[in-house]
Amino acid sequence: MSEHTGGCHCGNIRLRFSTELAPSQIEVRACQCSFCVKHGSRAVADPLGRLIVSVEDEARLHRYRFGLRTADYLICRDCGVYVAAVTTDDSDPRAIVIVNALDDRLRFSREPVAMDYDAESRQGRIARRQARWMPVEIRSGFSG
Repeated sequence: MSEHTGGCHCGNIRLRFSTELAPSQIEVRACQCSFCVKHGSRAVADPLGRLIVSVEDEARLHRYRFGLRTADYLICRDCGVYVAAVTTDDSDPRAIVIVNALDDRLRFSREPVAMDYDAESRQGRIARRQARWMPVEIRSGFSG
């Protein structure tokens, strides 16, 4: 497994993305919803990988929901960096990580694939995320 680390600008949120895939093998997706477009978001996930999100101060983590309200978009309240999205349904949590929040983001050099999910139903969206997003663990209260 290789690891890709990163986080928000101020350090309150840290990321550790583990995968057996090389960055060149991972599809980079550019969601076309207005939120992702406004953030210049490029996201990746490996369903066989894992994402660990470590948050020093939960009060400084904003979980933004919109649209079908099927995911929390994790944003640092202090520095404003969007780092990941995590499912909110009752099954095992799954996530995508935002390439721009990774320290080695330049290694994810594949041209982003424009994705438009507007026509998905709530159940379709949940099913797609369970299949294509990766397991995630969110840890609170880390130091450093």
